[in-house]
Amino acid sequence: MVRRICLGLAGMAAVLAAAGLALGLEWLANRAGVATTILVAVGLGGVRALAGYQYTAWIVAAVVAAMVWPRSFEEWGGVRLRDPWVVLVVVQTVMFGMGTQMRLADFFGVARQPRGVVVGLACQFTIMPLLGWALSQVVEFPPEVAAGIVLIGSCSSGLASNVMTYLAGANLALSVTVTAMATMLAPVVTPLWMKLLAGRLIEVSMATMTMEIVKIVLVPVGAALLSDGVARAPAWGRTIGRAAAVVAAGWLAWLAAGGWDWIAARLRADSLQPTIVVSFIAAAVAVGVVWGEVRRRWPLVDRLMPYASMAGIIYFTAVTTAAGRDDLLRVGPILFAVAVAHNGLGYLLGYTFSRLLGLDVSSARAIALEVGLQNGGMATGIAGRMGKLGTVGLAAAVFSPWMNVSGSVLANWWARRPTDRSSPRDKP
Repeated sequence: MVRRICLGLAGMAAVLAAAGLALGLEWLANRAGVATTILVAVGLGGVRALAGYQYTAWIVAAVVAAMVWPRSFEEWGGVRLRDPWVVLVVVQTVMFGMGTQMRLADFFGVARQPRGVVVGLACQFTIMPLLGWALSQVVEFPPEVAAGIVLIGSCSSGLASNVMTYLAGANLALSVTVTAMATMLAPVVTPLWMKLLAGRLIEVSMATMTMEIVKIVLVPVGAALLSDGVARAPAWGRTIGRAAAVVAAGWLAWLAAGGWDWIAARLRADSLQPTIVVSFIAAAVAVGVVWGEVRRRWPLVDRLMPYASMAGIIYFTAVTTAAGRDDLLRVGPILFAVAVAHNGLGYLLGYTFSRLLGLDVSSARAIALEVGLQNGGMATGIAGRMGKLGTVGLAAAVFSPWMNVSGSVLANWWARRPTDRSSPRDKP
């Protein structure tokens, strides 16, 4: 009832926003516009047919608020929201939340559906990077914005593709396996495509980008997968896990107590990378084991983690939009058109090539969603760690909301047209 009232209030706020625009009252239009988007985001949860769009509505609300009050998303409580370490922590939380929805068994799907997995990975890591590059060449974007289009095309798929595949009634097992394998391959494939396709637009260090992706993707996802193993392990397995967590925590405590300064004084700066990697792995082990014990005792806690991921992505959207507001005002409509084209062609080519390579309709639909839906959180995290959130990260801020909308629409359209997975000759 309360949510439906919010929808009614959203209508009233929209009228006020329109009146503010007509009368030239910017303060009224801005406040009423932000209020409209927030009230719609809250209210959609009360309409069953539209509840699936509530998350997207919150992203839209974040974009509108950031466009209206960009300075409000620079610093909160003395914390710089664009600081690379803040970005790292938030993106790791997002990826950890996504990882808790994966299972170690997901990786064994390669043996069950090898052709589908190979086709999915090949389509995802060729179609989308090349489409991103081609579209960035058609329109004359600033170099760093163009590089951002290539970046989001070069990223792996995210869990959104699994959700959409589930809603579509397509081959969910294949979708989950492709997402898992693509996530593991991203530290190699994404920097390679960025070097080849965007190396003339921005400076790209493959080694540095690989390490950043390991930190923002593999470490948190690995911790989540470890927690799954601990939660399901027998008593002796949990004992080993606890011992490993104690060792990892001891290492981290020693570093914090002065061990890092001791190491840094004895090694050159370019020789510290192995220590950094070991430290991140130690953190992953400690967090993974602890969370595994938590989820073993309170299984319902897993249901909360996707909300943490969603909150993190909304944060990224707001901060990125605020950082790139001026560029967005110049190229926003064109960048949105590119997002629509990139996403739509991804669905079309992913489905078409899957069918041509012999996959059944259900599997082809899953691959289409895997190809069309990229991991915007990964792209934003990489851009943030590069210190280019407002330029390289701009494409992710525009593409992500649209991908959620288009994926939901396509999934629901396919859901009303079920197909027999057993027949490779089904009509689309």
